[in-house]
Amino acid sequence: MSQEIEPTQASSASNIPPAIDAQTSIDAPPIADAQTTTWVKVAEAADLPEGRVMTVTAGHRSLALCHFEGSFGALDNHCPHQGGPLGEGSIEKGWLRCPWHGYDYHPLTGQPPPPFNDQPACFQTQVRDGSVYVELPAEPPKVRTVSDVLVETLLNWGVKAVFGMVGHSNLGFAEALRHAEARGQLRYFGIRHEGAASFAVSAYGKLTGSLSACFAIAGPGSTNLLTGLYDAKIDRSPALAISGQVPSAVAGRGAFQDLNLANAFADVSNYSQTVIQGSNYAELATLACKTALVERGVGHLILPDEVQVLPAPDTAAGSPQGRLPSLRVSPSPEVVDQATSKLKEAKRPLFIVGAGARHDLAAIIALAEQLGAPVATTFKAKGQISDHHPLGCGVLGRSGTPVASWFMNESDLLVVFGASFSNHTGIAPYKPIIQVDFDPMALGRFHNVDVPVLGDVGVVAEILSREVAAANYDQRNESMRAEVAERWEIWRTEKASRRQDDTGHGVNSASVFDSLTRLVAPDAVVCVDVGNNTYSFGRYFEVDRHSVLMSGYLGSIGFGLPAALGAWAADTGRQVVSISGDGGFGQYAMELTTAVKYNMDITHFLLNNHELGKISKEQRAGLFNVWQTSLRNPSFADFAELCGARGFSVADRASLDAAVAEALAYRGPALVEIESDVSLV
Repeated sequence: MSQEIEPTQASSASNIPPAIDAQTSIDAPPIADAQTTTWVKVAEAADLPEGRVMTVTAGHRSLALCHFEGSFGALDNHCPHQGGPLGEGSIEKGWLRCPWHGYDYHPLTGQPPPPFNDQPACFQTQVRDGSVYVELPAEPPKVRTVSDVLVETLLNWGVKAVFGMVGHSNLGFAEALRHAEARGQLRYFGIRHEGAASFAVSAYGKLTGSLSACFAIAGPGSTNLLTGLYDAKIDRSPALAISGQVPSAVAGRGAFQDLNLANAFADVSNYSQTVIQGSNYAELATLACKTALVERGVGHLILPDEVQVLPAPDTAAGSPQGRLPSLRVSPSPEVVDQATSKLKEAKRPLFIVGAGARHDLAAIIALAEQLGAPVATTFKAKGQISDHHPLGCGVLGRSGTPVASWFMNESDLLVVFGASFSNHTGIAPYKPIIQVDFDPMALGRFHNVDVPVLGDVGVVAEILSREVAAANYDQRNESMRAEVAERWEIWRTEKASRRQDDTGHGVNSASVFDSLTRLVAPDAVVCVDVGNNTYSFGRYFEVDRHSVLMSGYLGSIGFGLPAALGAWAADTGRQVVSISGDGGFGQYAMELTTAVKYNMDITHFLLNNHELGKISKEQRAGLFNVWQTSLRNPSFADFAELCGARGFSVADRASLDAAVAEALAYRGPALVEIESDVSLV
């Protein structure tokens, strides 16, 4: 029975415990203060056969309960060497063997064979009326830890929701989150895949402009966060990521799940730091939060396992007080004069609004109304002006409407607020352009613009509005309103015609999005995925006061449902719907069980064409053969029911409205599977 370590002190044969007669209790060394102990029932005696060991839990303490020679012994469940779970071991030839590395202990006293004396703690037991009781010391009062300091700092910076997966290398931080949730200070959502957590956080930031956090273990848990965090980075959405990490003592030595997370997150994060013993813990968390908010990107903290539980009783939490300046920056007077002159000269100006103007639309629309200028949006900004506004002309670009493209082609000046000039949007570079953005690198990024205006887009719109009023040339483009109405009438007539198309292979997209336009709440949050379904949404769905969330420049398939989790957690009181194809839904289908677990009132619309339809379309356009784009799908409506959600199936246009209305009325997660005609998008 040799142990593989040196004895900690001199031992002799007298250390071998004597044989113990069959009895119903075993005494451990006395506990100094009997007033601090409690007898706790841990098992029924009949549940543990002679010669067996099992794990039992009493409060926060895990015990290895042994039945040996007619008596019961209770040992601390952690082997003194590597923490191996003794309750998962076995009793062999009178010794309890650790399942991790074969160290031996007496099943009733915990004493090892001589000459060793490194034994786990042992507790007194009694059998009362067939139940096994263990005498345990009172649990010590909770000590404030580094993790508590970090969580308190995040709360001060406005983090109210955390999405993640608890695991072995983040348990200390998870415990701090648990206490904060118990105090009612945040909500935690346990997801099925860490990628869904980071997409939810990205969507939360896009919708609110505020921070939420995603949370993962070391190694693969943290690398699974990367795609959703890249979505946040590229679409300028504030996001916070917390990574557990292996203990510092084994980091960099090829330990289990040991990855260099600082390197892995170097490109995706605006700020990334490892919290080590002796760090200014609150300051590191503050910088992660501040960077994410100010730079509209990703803040990241790496927490080694042992640092998470270090005592930090007197460390003050960080806060944003005195740390955040106003970002409502004004442009120089000279640039304002240049922009005003351009507006004065133009006869047919067109406003183009990007996602960077999401929270400043009131001022921009007021300026457009003064000038009578039509307003188009990028696809990412769909919903920022109603398609029923007299000057709203829909989405510009590949996912857009002919209304918007008409007015760009006919314009003599483009006034662009918070847009990045993506090739998918197709803003004409040959037109005179005033570009307004808070980021100097975004101004003239791809080509020269006539007037680059550096400033907060809302502030700039307000300044230009005052200049326009002073110049007394507002309302000079009143005729443009009639032209907008005319172009919409032409497009709506075309859409009505397309709704009649029927090849007998499911519902056409014009009909799907006509139904959703009429039945989804006018102020709903709509989360869309990637694929044909998304292009059709951009073209056919008419927005009112909707907020539309998408994976814009990353264009990641699978975004829709996880984004809806984030939108729902933002607790806006608005209806939340998500839209995907069968390919996109399949990426994170099990997150439907997350929605069920937390009773999220989300309605998901799934356009099922049994293939990656957008890729098939691109293969044909490139003169390739259609190859490996077909999908083998279950009944998604039945799948939803198996997950505990409501499932609806639609195979034809006649049953579409009823299913959509019933799903939207259901208070909880629901999924509508719509057999979609891939040829009619």
